[in-house]
Amino acid sequence: MRQDLTRRGFLAASAALAATTALPRLAFAQTTPLTLTAATRVIEVGGRAATVMGLTNGAGGQGLILDPGQRFRVDLTNTLAEETIIHWHGQIPPNVQDGVPNLPMPLLQPGETRSYDYAATPGTYWMHSHVPVQEMSLLAAPLIVRRPEDLTADRQEVVMFLHDFAFRPAAEVLAEITQGAAHHDMSGMDTPAQNLSGMSGMDHSGMSMPGMTMGGMGAGGMVMDLNDFDFDAYLANDRTLADPEVIAVERSGRILLRVINAAAATSFWIDMGGIPARLVAVDGHGVEPVAGTRFGLAMAQRLDLEIDLPESGAFPILALREGARERTGIILATAGAEVRRIDDLAETDSGAFDIDLAQEGLLRAARTEGAPSLAPRPVDRSHMIMLGGTMQPYLWTINGQVWGNHTQLTAKTGERVHLSFHNMSMMGHPMHLHGHVFQVVNINGRNIDGAIRDTIYVPPMSMVTVALDAGEAARWMLHCHHMPHLSTGMMTELAVSA
Repeated sequence: MRQDLTRRGFLAASAALAATTALPRLAFAQTTPLTLTAATRVIEVGGRAATVMGLTNGAGGQGLILDPGQRFRVDLTNTLAEETIIHWHGQIPPNVQDGVPNLPMPLLQPGETRSYDYAATPGTYWMHSHVPVQEMSLLAAPLIVRRPEDLTADRQEVVMFLHDFAFRPAAEVLAEITQGAAHHDMSGMDTPAQNLSGMSGMDHSGMSMPGMTMGGMGAGGMVMDLNDFDFDAYLANDRTLADPEVIAVERSGRILLRVINAAAATSFWIDMGGIPARLVAVDGHGVEPVAGTRFGLAMAQRLDLEIDLPESGAFPILALREGARERTGIILATAGAEVRRIDDLAETDSGAFDIDLAQEGLLRAARTEGAPSLAPRPVDRSHMIMLGGTMQPYLWTINGQVWGNHTQLTAKTGERVHLSFHNMSMMGHPMHLHGHVFQVVNINGRNIDGAIRDTIYVPPMSMVTVALDAGEAARWMLHCHHMPHLSTGMMTELAVSA
């Protein structure tokens, strides 16, 4: 499908960003709440119809886009036949609106509507169910909050929303991955879990850092586990490369590509096909531009890439599954360009994602006016967070504990807090903290003035320290965003007191 829009036409009309992520521009003077509906929908994957879930806006598309300064005023209705709850990933609403089962609000019942109203944080975000099997069933969508410069910049905005997909029910897939150890719906989050704290994973304390080689072998010859499961398909904007999204672009046009990794258990490399790009934001927050033609992102992370296109042609933007040949993507095409079919298997494996944290180590928080950053100040409180786990039995822990048998991390509102994530397992973990943003300040013992994020990827046998200022006094979830890991209890909380 093509969209016959020029850059200026797009900015003037704010038409759909892509057919399956149609994000309608909404009036500045919002007098009534926007609507979102958690519902089932049908997509086509490899020529087969598949019933999945989604978050449908009032225009019938998936997701939302807000104008600069517009509040997030949304009425969410659950039309599913089951309970659900939606988390506004990377946004900082009041804790009561955060979207975690029973902390503090219960799940949304079938037929129920719940209202949300908070000041939106600008940037590239997304929203998803906080029930793992539902997120794996594609109950997720983009949430774009535009800045004033997005309205005036002479560039076209494009969203690439990534998923991993299986035809089998998500509960079956999750049970197979976790060998039946998962708490599939996570709705009993205040219910004590089975005491597994003694099974904190392999002891790698004698292993050297920084970590792995691109061959996937860890120090001491141990093998890094890149992927838990071979999904049936990998999707960009709900489509595979057999029938990719083809987006009309101007010759020599400038593109702002917003990439969102909504996959349950897959990291991706974004391959620009040799076209130079500039990484200008991660997780919604500006960074000093980094030039390149390939950039990676773990589950739940986002990249904003600015691209200056050649004069004419068809330009595939591919998402390569970490450590494998599978790929998906979209195609940017100027008028009249020949669009050739691209195989969904590359000739070679893509390699592991950022195992030496080389990409993360390059990122520096933008110092432009209005950009978020943490001013230097003394650290009031520090927490060491040990990430552990094994594939046999399938068990993933934080500080040797699983959710329901966990020990809270604590802080007081306004304190400067350092969280040091030390991964002693052989899988990488994208760690997400609710209700806060943080700055990456140390990688494997090296101090940096790193990116502002809400999700940090911690490779095997690595340590990353982030700094934050503790926010609202409440219980805020801290968890791995790899859904099978989360489902087996890889979650704790930062309990902030007044």
